[in-house]
Amino acid sequence: MTDKQAAILRPAELPVNDRGNGARTIPLVTRGCGSTSVINGITEFDPGAKIGVHFHNCEESVMILGGEAVAEIDGVRHHLKAGDTTWLPAGVPHRFLNESDGPMRIFWTYADIDATRTMVETGIAQTIDDEHEKAKRL
Repeated sequence: MTDKQAAILRPAELPVNDRGNGARTIPLVTRGCGSTSVINGITEFDPGAKIGVHFHNCEESVMILGGEAVAEIDGVRHHLKAGDTTWLPAGVPHRFLNESDGPMRIFWTYADIDATRTMVETGIAQTIDDEHEKAKRL
């Protein structure tokens, strides 16, 4: 048995972080709910929105929840639709783009509570926790 409490997370009731460029993130499982090993959340992309090429210090999985996405993984473009899921080893450069005329949503999971994102263009790295703390709340 554990002394931890289970959590029910309702995205509609949680803070939304503005990532800029038409992308917004709703953190779900985090340290805040008691997780000690994984973090996950939902990112919504407006038409034309994209995230810069980056990599993580841990494995990541992303499922397309709605809309159409382009996953650019190590320079190769993959067209994805709802239900399609990626798995990315640590250190693999990637990004997600919405090149469609409608909204796109992804569900992401990092395999480490101390996950980081390093932007390829600048080499700047920060923890996912720090990103969420610094983001503008909507």
